[in-house]
Amino acid sequence: MDTVEGNRKEDSPSVAKEPFTEYGTYSYADYLSWEMEEMVELIKGKVFRAAAAPRRVHQEVFGNVFSKLHNYLSGHPCMVYGAPFDVRLPVRSRKHEDIDTVVQPDICVVCDRGKLDELGCVGAPDLIVEILSPGNNRKELRNKYEVYEESGVKEYWIIHPNEQTLLVYFLEQGKYVPSRLFTVGDVVASRAVSGFEISLTEVFEGLV
Repeated sequence: MDTVEGNRKEDSPSVAKEPFTEYGTYSYADYLSWEMEEMVELIKGKVFRAAAAPRRVHQEVFGNVFSKLHNYLSGHPCMVYGAPFDVRLPVRSRKHEDIDTVVQPDICVVCDRGKLDELGCVGAPDLIVEILSPGNNRKELRNKYEVYEESGVKEYWIIHPNEQTLLVYFLEQGKYVPSRLFTVGDVVASRAVSGFEISLTEVFEGLV
């Protein structure tokens, strides 16, 4: 996904300027000051556009996975959230000006409620699910992989709707270890969300 380019808003004391990532890096404090029509993410201080409106297949897969997690976690201390939902991944401190990574995972599960505040989540979720869309594969597979691993996300799922596959990365001793590639017919069990499992037949149910 390309970094934000070009269209600055007119200079005005009441309107924040859109960022030019070529000329610097930004923090969560900057992020909160922007008035932008599109959703963006910060990854190590660089700004990335969110994908255009998700395609129908993406939304169907999202709904299938989210509903299964939501139902499973009813009455459970873990909470599930879907994008748009700010996940801040601090390195130095929780101060807004010190945080340079703010992502919008498609789905995330947070079991430590101390990480939740009125703005979203600050700290690594236990499970993150990203559903690939045309044009954003590079970001999910490289940029986000790095920050999720570094920040301690225990489990990272990458779902490819067109190929109907799922790859899971498990965090072991600070490094991600990949699963085999799961396909339709497989049942995938989570390590981060104890007892949760999902059939890929259900994940891709109804797709044409």
